[in-house]
Amino acid sequence: MNGEPTRPGLFARARSAARDAFVAGLDQAERNEWPYDFRNTAHDGQLPPECDWRIWLMMAGRGFGKTRAGAEWVRDIAETNRDARVALVAASLGEARAVMVEGDSGILACSPPDRRPAYEPSLRRLRWANGAQATLFSAAEPESLRGPQHSHAWCDELAKWSNARRRAISAWDNLQLGLRLGPNQQVLATTTPRAVPLVRRLLASEGLAVTRGATHDNRGNLPDSFLTAMEREFGHSQLARQELHGELLEDIAGALWTRALIEACRADGSADPALRVVIGVDPPASDRGDECGIVVCGLDAGGIAQVLADCSVAKASPERWARAVAEAARGWNADRVVAEANQGGQMVASVLRAADIALPLKLVHASRGKAARAEPVAALYEAGRVRHAGMFAQLEDQLCGLMAGGGYEGPGTSPDRADALVWALSELMLGRRQEPRVWQI
Repeated sequence: MNGEPTRPGLFARARSAARDAFVAGLDQAERNEWPYDFRNTAHDGQLPPECDWRIWLMMAGRGFGKTRAGAEWVRDIAETNRDARVALVAASLGEARAVMVEGDSGILACSPPDRRPAYEPSLRRLRWANGAQATLFSAAEPESLRGPQHSHAWCDELAKWSNARRRAISAWDNLQLGLRLGPNQQVLATTTPRAVPLVRRLLASEGLAVTRGATHDNRGNLPDSFLTAMEREFGHSQLARQELHGELLEDIAGALWTRALIEACRADGSADPALRVVIGVDPPASDRGDECGIVVCGLDAGGIAQVLADCSVAKASPERWARAVAEAARGWNADRVVAEANQGGQMVASVLRAADIALPLKLVHASRGKAARAEPVAALYEAGRVRHAGMFAQLEDQLCGLMAGGGYEGPGTSPDRADALVWALSELMLGRRQEPRVWQI
């Protein structure tokens, strides 16, 4: 570009009409280059820190522009340093390819057509015309990072890396031991903040620069419908602070569940289908604001429980929450509904029957406090016998507010969703018949 360089973040904050008018005044060569000069449109959080750093941790909310920032950082290094050898590390090779390289904000999409690197999928390699190279790696295969040498690395969704058998830690350590090319080795780690061991370890590292940010920081590049949907889905939950506002949530001392425990139990998409499905219901004491907890859980052939859905409803009349239970039962082809009857006895059964639930209904009576009932279920999580097949913001907030020894310090006045989960998992895992029934055909 001619003249003084554009101040970073200026055009990201400008109105689209003003940006269009400025671009229209450029000559043809400048207009051709404009979309590929990231400094013109990046917001401040997407640009490298000005201080000296070895590790740059970009820990921000969904839609912040982390992937675009990582791809542009790699492209800038490769185009200006012919000796660059960059490691591209994701949770799996599939994600490295689909997101970091081929994605809408990946390296190929960000590169000008005349400077696009040659992509060799079979070799997991990108090659630039000047000689710079980047190689794809999976954090699930830590040994693949033992041996190769690199000058730079981009690690995407670091908090998502599987830490089963300490894979995430091992992958990171092997990567660091291989960063020994060139005079100034650097690593960019882009991630949504989650309280996993590797993220906590990085935050204590020397030579670390941290960029934090929220989804709304990139609102100029996000559709309003997306922002509205995210606010509706996550609301004012604690998980919204993590997923949208980019905060690393701290655990409550003495809680039965921690954020790290729940993240360790997050399903990776390879779970077996549920052979037995139970819906736990914690009916509200009134329709004046209390929630009706409705949580769907399943048990697979390997004896692993899955939290499948949170169908809870708030401020619902008996007819409305009963219909919600009936819809969940039909939608998930449930085998049983387990409902707490302390607040209504046979009234609960009558309401559910009136909603046309044609499946076994089990009424349970709470003889112990919520926390005492939850303790053996929390132990199932610790043993790795429960998986969350998705992200359930409000349910997980409540779980992390149940205290060992009694008490509740989470959002709201009562952990209705968490209690429904406890009833469902207790029926599946702690009752007399724990194994799913497999029909022989």
